[in-house]
Amino acid sequence: MSAGDSTEHDELRHVVREFLGERSPSSEVRRLMEAGESRDELVWALLAGQLGLTGIAVPEKYGGAGYGPVELGIVLEEMGGALVVAPYFATVALAGQALAASGDEDAMARWLSGIADGSLTATLAVAEESGSWDLAEVAATAEPAGDGWAVTGTKLFVIDGHTADLLLVVAHAPDGPGVFAIEGDTAGTERVRLDSLDLTRPLGAVSLHGARAVRVGAGRDTAAWLSEVRDLILAALAAEQLGGAARCLDMSVEYAKVREQFGRPIGSFQAIKHKCANMLLEVECGRSAVYHAREALAGAQPDGRLAAVLAYTYCSGAFTRAAKECIQIHGGIGYTWEHDAHLYLRRAKSSELLFGQPARQRARLAELAGI
Repeated sequence: MSAGDSTEHDELRHVVREFLGERSPSSEVRRLMEAGESRDELVWALLAGQLGLTGIAVPEKYGGAGYGPVELGIVLEEMGGALVVAPYFATVALAGQALAASGDEDAMARWLSGIADGSLTATLAVAEESGSWDLAEVAATAEPAGDGWAVTGTKLFVIDGHTADLLLVVAHAPDGPGVFAIEGDTAGTERVRLDSLDLTRPLGAVSLHGARAVRVGAGRDTAAWLSEVRDLILAALAAEQLGGAARCLDMSVEYAKVREQFGRPIGSFQAIKHKCANMLLEVECGRSAVYHAREALAGAQPDGRLAAVLAYTYCSGAFTRAAKECIQIHGGIGYTWEHDAHLYLRRAKSSELLFGQPARQRARLAELAGI
């Protein structure tokens, strides 16, 4: 595995971190969150146009930078630390990677260029009532309708599902499961924002009533394709979780240096030292897991799937524990609305449940590891 980032990757990380520090500070995150906005238009335009981050994992043929899981992971790690309010994860990590892996030239030519230049937002809708991404639990159906398809069903917990310009919906066709592209304003499509724990990452419910759609990746084995995409998404989300956990550690250490009790900084107390040391250990273990997963997937290594599931499973727990310890170390102020600590705990728990119950991911990990 790679020991760390290259010089070019370090520069990418520095640029993204500097940009987010200037354009997406805590005050801006809170402004967008409390206003119910999905993004700041100027920041999105700069992120897409000036930095080219929306096209980082899009093939050059379609206007992107042609990079992969490694570079996307670096960007998401920084965004996770900043709790960016923008449809980046849904558009680039979910829909963008799904389209790029589809092998469907028509679909890629039609939509990837819009994702690359930031003019199109998109998302992937799989889960329904159970919250699981298991295809066996998908009840939505698709029937041939003229030269297209008509999709019926309800999708829940869809990231940015209420605002995305394009929905990639998983439904069962007569020949098996498939992925169907539906424009957000298509007749027969009803979308609402759900009340959710994480106020910085909105979730939507999408109800489809014979909505006209275009099938994507019809020539591929959908189950195998979506399994491949899920691995890419798990690695991307693990990178974001790592960024959040690392920020919780930084916040805790900085506070422990300046907060005094009994005439001395609380960081000098053994209990606080233990908490920070344990957080550091988990963050660094998570970093090793994430970096190996992204390298394994980028190199199409045999253990890529196992590495992706391991990274996500580990980082889910590490981020949640780091967020809880951050609140604990901050004491009374950590429990208040005005402090950012609770925002990280909300993101941590939401991410941990994004693909269904954590026990399912652990069971899949055990199966892949042959346990």
